[in-house]
Amino acid sequence: MAKLSKNRKNLAELVDREQVYSISEAVELLKKSSYVKFDETVEVSYHLNVDTRHADQQIRGAMVLPHGTGRSQKVLVIANGAKEEEAKAAGADYVGNAEYLEKIQGGWFDFDVIVATPDMMGELGKLGRVLGPKGLMPNPKTGTVTMDVAKAVEEIKKGKIEYRVDKESNLNTIIGKLSFEDDKLVENFKALNDVVIKSRPAAVKGTFVKNLVLTSTMGPGIKVSID
Repeated sequence: MAKLSKNRKNLAELVDREQVYSISEAVELLKKSSYVKFDETVEVSYHLNVDTRHADQQIRGAMVLPHGTGRSQKVLVIANGAKEEEAKAAGADYVGNAEYLEKIQGGWFDFDVIVATPDMMGELGKLGRVLGPKGLMPNPKTGTVTMDVAKAVEEIKKGKIEYRVDKESNLNTIIGKLSFEDDKLVENFKALNDVVIKSRPAAVKGTFVKNLVLTSTMGPGIKVSID
């Protein structure tokens, strides 16, 4: 407990909670402040000036980070016939249809992402109450409802991330691992930030990004400038 308190004290001395840092400075500080032995996940949290009660302000999408996420994701593809073979060839971890829908209904969730062909969404939709709360329901906006299942699987395996603004107007996603070289984390951040800024709804007036914080699994929250 004494060691934990000492670590927190060191963090307080290292990071000024009120100061806004450049992304390069923030990455450097995040690495200096790490005191755990595992490879922490690096995340960014935006607080945006949007009202999600309006459909045109519900920001959601997906992208492949330049240097990936540093973590492997298990992909389940729900498809039929030739599309099953395409998915297997692309490296999907699980491929099938009815048998996997039954397994999910029974409480099986040994996967991170579901990719489905449009013709299977009718059946998948029946599992909405199970998949929806876990954020696992495929969606055309994130490229997980598609006939090009091979491309979808390959992108996810390369480091595709999904982002979505929640009801409190926050958007949280990962940009890599703390073990990444500084410049790779910076490049991943800049790629994501460009996409977020370009997603600004036309109806939004004034400042779009109200707050932006970089953090890691056990690290401090560091305010970041979007410039």
